[in-house]
Amino acid sequence: MFYKPFYAAILIWLLSANIVYGQKNDSSQLVIKKTTDFTVSGEGKAANWATTRWVTLPVQESAGGTMKTKAKILYSETGIYFLFNCEDQKITATYEEDFKPLYREDVVEVFLWPDTTIPAYLEYELSPLNYELVLMILNKNGKFSGWRPSGYAGKRQVQHATSVQGGEKKSQATIKSWKGEIFIPFDLMQPLTMGAPKSGSQWRANFYRIDYDNGYTTGSWQKTTPNKSANFHEYNKFGTFVFE
Repeated sequence: MFYKPFYAAILIWLLSANIVYGQKNDSSQLVIKKTTDFTVSGEGKAANWATTRWVTLPVQESAGGTMKTKAKILYSETGIYFLFNCEDQKITATYEEDFKPLYREDVVEVFLWPDTTIPAYLEYELSPLNYELVLMILNKNGKFSGWRPSGYAGKRQVQHATSVQGGEKKSQATIKSWKGEIFIPFDLMQPLTMGAPKSGSQWRANFYRIDYDNGYTTGSWQKTTPNKSANFHEYNKFGTFVFE
């Protein structure tokens, strides 16, 4: 008689542990750890990055070859940080100016949708040559357009940097990989969000990579519809950031 309640208690504990474990490992959710502010270098060497884990971006559309991509994310009282590590063979990028259509070449992209009561979100792109595209998007039933944020300077300006491994940081250079490090200030995102998210807050979000070494190849944290020109903008398929 002693063993039955003992084993029953163990079974209940295991089931509870599995439920909790399953929740923490929901592939559509990502816990974002809090950090103190630091300066981005493009190399991801800040000690802050050691406090969180890498997230792999599965290949969504492939034109051949391999493309391994992973990312880390942190947030502070003033903004949200991203670090991308992109295996690559060649820098397929020619734009040498900000606010160009960087998505037509090698790029990483971040989409942040803090307020799901309105179909508006931030889109940020960074090329391996360290040029950026920043857009505020209004998306109504799949019909969308983007605008540059006003007053894009000072505390409202994104900090970004890139580095290249195994080659030179120049167009068409043969390389082994490149990294992109990004800090998006919450001030830039007003009024989509007003200040830092509180512990437990949830934002819808997604992040991607496009590579053109062997044709159009994409990686995506949350998969969207393949072979669709606007697939990255399927905000109803975004995952969820849960702020620690």
